[in-house]
Amino acid sequence: MQMNWQAIIEHIESATGQPFKLLKAQPLVGGDINMAYRLQGENISFFVKLNTPERIAMFEAESLGLQALAQTQAIRVPKWIACGQTTDHAFLVLEYIGLHNLNRHSEQLLGQQLAKLHLQKQAYFGWHCDNTIGSTIQVNGRYDDWITFWQEQRLGCQLTLAADKGYRGNLQMLGEKLCNNLESFFSGYRPQPALLHGDLWGGNVAADEQGNPVIYDPACYFGDRETDIAMTELFGGFGSVFYQAYQATYPLDPGYARRKTLYNLYHILNHLNLFGRSYLHQAENMINQLLADR
Repeated sequence: MQMNWQAIIEHIESATGQPFKLLKAQPLVGGDINMAYRLQGENISFFVKLNTPERIAMFEAESLGLQALAQTQAIRVPKWIACGQTTDHAFLVLEYIGLHNLNRHSEQLLGQQLAKLHLQKQAYFGWHCDNTIGSTIQVNGRYDDWITFWQEQRLGCQLTLAADKGYRGNLQMLGEKLCNNLESFFSGYRPQPALLHGDLWGGNVAADEQGNPVIYDPACYFGDRETDIAMTELFGGFGSVFYQAYQATYPLDPGYARRKTLYNLYHILNHLNLFGRSYLHQAENMINQLLADR
């Protein structure tokens, strides 16, 4: 793909206050929503995401999430450099980090550092703007009550989107019944707002050259920390050392074992809406399991 990088280079130079001579633009693989490149200079490289110009809000929201995570100083995220539009693309420029698989030490650090992130108190549930989960709009808003937030802005939004895509009938009936019975999962448990990564699966975590954990591609909001932990269990990739380190730093409530399916249902419904009917049976089974476990 032939690209004119000049406009993006000018944004990089303006943001850093330093000249940048592009030596090589290397395409990177791994994502299915954006194009990604490593822009290599003489002494520095940048990571650049590209999408169509109308997707600029997605990158702007991701920028805010990365900056919020960075401000906690709890866990490393790629440093935000610039975000904007050219004639042909929306773009997001980040610090380039050479990423490696987690090892035992970096998994332990990840558990400890994620717990430290979650320990920092926040004022409300939600977020100051909407963002995206995958390519789906993630509606936020400001809430004092977690159950209402999860009912309306997470499960409710995904079920409405599913209905719009033609998934009606049994899914909607089960989903409505579940949404009307959420309080039963929170008996004796009052979640506290924590800054969440929001999309914490194995593909959004790695280690840097020094073995320090790095998290990226966030879908941030303030919510129950259990949602981040639940997603780490959804697709696997996190070892026992990670969970032991997290628990030692910030122990989970015993009721987490019941609620994790409730929290992961959001992501399975999102996969249904993004990728189609192959996730329908899984979503219905999860709701039936939750209704049986009230």
